[in-house]
Amino acid sequence: MDAGDIDGSLGDQAMILVGSQRSGAIALANHLMNERDNDHVTLVELRGFIADDLHGALKEAHAISKATKCTQYLFSLSLNPPADQDVPEQAFHDAADGIENKLGLESQPRAIVFHEKEGRRHAHVVWSRINVETMTAINLPHYKTKLRDMARGLFLDYGWNLPDGLATYGNKNPLNFTLSEWQQAKRQKLDPREIKQAFLKAWENSDSLSGYRNALEERGYFLARGDRRGFVALDFDGNTYAVAKWSGVKAKDVKTKLGSPDNLPSVDTVKQSIRTRLSHHLRDFIAETKQRHVSELRPMLQDRDNLVQSQRIERQRMKDGQAERWLREAKERQERFNTGLRGVVDRLTGKRRDIGTQNIQEALACHRRDQSQRDRMALAHIKERQIMMRDMNALKAQQQRERRALAQDIRNHLRLVQGFQKRLESTCQKRTRDRGPSLTP
Repeated sequence: MDAGDIDGSLGDQAMILVGSQRSGAIALANHLMNERDNDHVTLVELRGFIADDLHGALKEAHAISKATKCTQYLFSLSLNPPADQDVPEQAFHDAADGIENKLGLESQPRAIVFHEKEGRRHAHVVWSRINVETMTAINLPHYKTKLRDMARGLFLDYGWNLPDGLATYGNKNPLNFTLSEWQQAKRQKLDPREIKQAFLKAWENSDSLSGYRNALEERGYFLARGDRRGFVALDFDGNTYAVAKWSGVKAKDVKTKLGSPDNLPSVDTVKQSIRTRLSHHLRDFIAETKQRHVSELRPMLQDRDNLVQSQRIERQRMKDGQAERWLREAKERQERFNTGLRGVVDRLTGKRRDIGTQNIQEALACHRRDQSQRDRMALAHIKERQIMMRDMNALKAQQQRERRALAQDIRNHLRLVQGFQKRLESTCQKRTRDRGPSLTP
């Protein structure tokens, strides 16, 4: 189960547990309950809080932390199973139980939220780190190592193939981008996996500075000397990308392969070069292509939104029905207890205790029944969206190929313009030499 979210867009090597100590109760609650960027959001558990909603619960944790010196009073964790696995709700609860026992967070107030997006389901768990008995923050030493071991155990327990990162405790998938990379890519209306793939392929297909620069230009990115980050690259819109981060390598590896960036032009110089070399016609062509891609996707996105809306209505209907049934069954169980003199006799004979035991067992069975019903509906809805996503992903792949071809066309155009400018400068210099030195009277 991997960190996702953001939000669940991580790829096949998921179920790698990634957690963080943090503050920001309101911001976290807003993110976790965000229905705009998710098909479905379900708050499935609030334990140890007075509030009955996530915002109120996390505000409680913040308020309690004010009595301590702890600033990172929450521990947030994402659990994202492999895309091809149907994982029941109880499995997420079991994983959360095992994790909190491993980290020393057992019995701490916690919340569990499910997100569904692009045909996948993943969960977020948030614990309060503040022990209200001692009014101190629970220390979480080496939690990253512990989460890695837990993730490996989950893969083995469920019989899933171990990804390289867990099989060798290394070889991190370079396409597992960070939140900042995701946000930067979203501003560009491009899939961040597409951007990172371009940098990764350019890195793998080159062995020198010139080779890497050419490989990047093939994909529409131009190498420059950054102010503080060494090697950076710019796209046609002038957006800057750190080479090491987007290529998924270490800074020392960049220095080993590419050497020093001192001889590269500055960011401002490259921006100016792009602006002067890229004609208005090509800029219009780029904008037209982007707009066409948006228009092509719009009907599919509308169909997806309509499907999600109908699923939300169906789930709300089931939720209301389950709540009504739960109250009715709870009332029936309560009515089994006699009152008055018969109730006293039942206490003396032990019959009341037996009825109580029976009620607890039936309540647990009803809880599991409702959970199973939610699972069946969620998995059925996921299958429906997966079918729809196949066509959408095929269109996105086609658009990605078009953008690559466009980048190649623009690169060829820029080379022609640059070659013409060099020939023009050479001709002017030759004519100047042919005229000889000027004579002054």
